[in-house]
Amino acid sequence: MGFARTCSVALVGVEGVVVEVQADLEPGVAAFTLVGLPDKSLSESRDRVRAAVVNSGAEWPQKKLTVGLSPASVPKGGSGFDLAVAAAVLGAAERIDPRTIADLVLIGELGLDGRVRPVRGILPAVLAAAEAGYSQVVVPEQTAGEASLVPGVSVLGVRTLRQLIAVLTDEPVPEEEADEEGRPDAMLAGLLVPGAGIGTGLAAAPAEGPDLADVAGQHRARLALEVAAAGGHHLLLSGPPGAGKTMLAERLPGILPPLTRQESLEVTAVHSVAGILPPGEPLVRRAPYCAPHHSATMQSLVGGGNGLPRPGAVSLAHRGVLFLDEAPEFSGKALDALRQPLESGHVVIARAAGVVRLPARFLLALAANPCPCGRHTLYGAGCECPASLVRRYQARLSGPLLDRVDLRVEVEPVTRADLLGQGGRGETTVAVAARVQEARTRTAARLAGTPWRVNSEIPGHELRTRYLAAPGALATAERDIERGLLTARGLDRVLRVAWTVADLAGHDRPDSQDIALALELRTGVARGVPVGAGEPA
Repeated sequence: MGFARTCSVALVGVEGVVVEVQADLEPGVAAFTLVGLPDKSLSESRDRVRAAVVNSGAEWPQKKLTVGLSPASVPKGGSGFDLAVAAAVLGAAERIDPRTIADLVLIGELGLDGRVRPVRGILPAVLAAAEAGYSQVVVPEQTAGEASLVPGVSVLGVRTLRQLIAVLTDEPVPEEEADEEGRPDAMLAGLLVPGAGIGTGLAAAPAEGPDLADVAGQHRARLALEVAAAGGHHLLLSGPPGAGKTMLAERLPGILPPLTRQESLEVTAVHSVAGILPPGEPLVRRAPYCAPHHSATMQSLVGGGNGLPRPGAVSLAHRGVLFLDEAPEFSGKALDALRQPLESGHVVIARAAGVVRLPARFLLALAANPCPCGRHTLYGAGCECPASLVRRYQARLSGPLLDRVDLRVEVEPVTRADLLGQGGRGETTVAVAARVQEARTRTAARLAGTPWRVNSEIPGHELRTRYLAAPGALATAERDIERGLLTARGLDRVLRVAWTVADLAGHDRPDSQDIALALELRTGVARGVPVGAGEPA
């Protein structure tokens, strides 16, 4: 009788659970039994592992073989357990010393020829192993860079099962044939979900992506974009077609600061599980940008799918921008499903297969036309939409959702002077991004020692008791509350925006002009604040 054990990781959403893989050999009719709540793809590993072991030059034990995955109560799926199952079987058969694999975490799919194929979710799996106290992991060679992002973990990347056996038995490591130069690595296909990358591309660096200077005019909308980036505030751009709403939103990721190391790991983990991590770039350093089509379902926005839920658009946009163009055309249920992650920064999805908590702290940018034809606000443009139709169209963005949007800007049609460059060229993305970074630095210094990192995350109670505006600065906001123009949540959001405006202007705390600009950006009602009042001179 032989027994061996090793470890692998089961992913539940973007969180990992270390699973002990045990192999037991007993005399009897040759059979292979896999227990421990495996799904269909994991049950099929019995045939993959058997073929991979034989084709790697090892002998398959002709005994009764039982492989258990513990804890048995945790659902397990995918092909990432193949490598651990093969190692446990070889340890039980004494082809390798069971003691050498007892403290190893092995992740990878096996081909029938013994090659180790990469799987999605390597980073969150290795993070879970490190948190559980394991310091040695074995992963497919193609994902060794991703696994190496976790500090304090020794990573071994292998191309074939033969190489792993040689390393564990102190034998010469065989040289495996590499793919021909110029040809794509076919095994990288396991890292990508077909079609999952549409509309979920990463924001490019400012030097390569669209430049904010390409936007003609729109000085108020550009200011709102800068405030949104500096404080992490949600934004609604409304106006007629062709005014530049989509152009502005597409340039928002470029002015966001680069992700910190911790944020990069969070984003990379989500993208790795979702299968949209760019090959050759194991660490996402720029804020992601996700722009789903208006036909997207509620499940595609917040997450879902068969079995355990998978990340949706709100999670793919974590620490980045979620842009909903033609927002009124989205399903009402899909839009209202955004209300909870907008407040909490995460989404909890309950399904029959289990409950998953996914990160979803994103900057929401909405773009909307004033009516179905888009010409309602244009003088002499010939809008024939009935008033009732216009009201119904605008009501598709519910009040509770809009109450969570800090900035609401009317994007006016571009004037001839601005379009022909007679009004001067606007600032570049690099210039605005530098100002946003300075404001973020001021915010970080003020919030040092707190769990918050940007102004939009500060609770309302703290704004009213700890981070106070200048004396008398709130007089206008107080009158708006009495008139019913502002809710309690709305006042808190005005204060958050005012702190961001103050940070951009270099003020120690918001004054009456900062509050007035924040109110104007919130309500759309002109307060007599000139454009640029919240910016440094």
